[in-house]
Amino acid sequence: MTDRQPDFVIVGATKSATTWLQRNLQQHSAVFMPGTETHYFSWCFERGPAWYGTFFAPAAAHQIVGEKSTSYLDHPEAAQRLREALPEVRLILQLRNPIERVWAHYRTEFRRGEVSGDTDLHLRADGPDGERLRAGGLYFRHVSRFFELFSREQLCVTLYDDLDREPASVLNRIRAHVGLATVAAPAIGPASEPVGDAGAARPAPRDSLIKPVGDGARRRRSGSAPARSARYPELSDAVRDGLRSYYEDDVRALSQLLERDLSPWLGAARARA
Repeated sequence: MTDRQPDFVIVGATKSATTWLQRNLQQHSAVFMPGTETHYFSWCFERGPAWYGTFFAPAAAHQIVGEKSTSYLDHPEAAQRLREALPEVRLILQLRNPIERVWAHYRTEFRRGEVSGDTDLHLRADGPDGERLRAGGLYFRHVSRFFELFSREQLCVTLYDDLDREPASVLNRIRAHVGLATVAAPAIGPASEPVGDAGAARPAPRDSLIKPVGDGARRRRSGSAPARSARYPELSDAVRDGLRSYYEDDVRALSQLLERDLSPWLGAARARA
């Protein structure tokens, strides 16, 4: 690696206000984060450590260095690669009700013209996009890898639910986790703001050479398709209940791992999705 390495990494999940979190951390003069997601430990690992280091070269000597790449959470090799390259790194795992998360993911792709308005087709298990869209919300499967490889002190797991209710409190917890003093200043904007979605501020575009890989075969550029109307299709009760069944065992296992009751994710799915 180069001299500058991340002190902390936001690893995901997608559609869980991680861009909101990054923008808030970047407001602190003692923090440096590149404006783009590097996806180094997931999709761009073959580019090598020298390439990765270029993202952090502009950081001042006194700054705490971090990055955000939401592909790290569900990539099967990212956790191990992070452990080998950055054994002391502090990690932030921000999770959202998986039914709400996959619905937000679908809406983003619908707006970009990458999926049709047939929610049953795209969100059912045997649909053409079912596994690609839904698997990111199998948090127990993904989070377990990080719990096995890193100490509990290195991991800060936060929930979108808490950010939505008490953004300043959660943000201070994350600031302390990465080595910043907590502050009384309010967080920037509501955590519930759909960052990157229609009508909201969008994150900086990715490096033109970085091509995200959804399932190892399907590649697309973020924002490559023209945005369509934000009049989204309805999520039917049948599709919603199917998603609930899909995530139920994983949510219960995650509840035990985190020692936190996550049953509202399942019970509130019909009302909130």
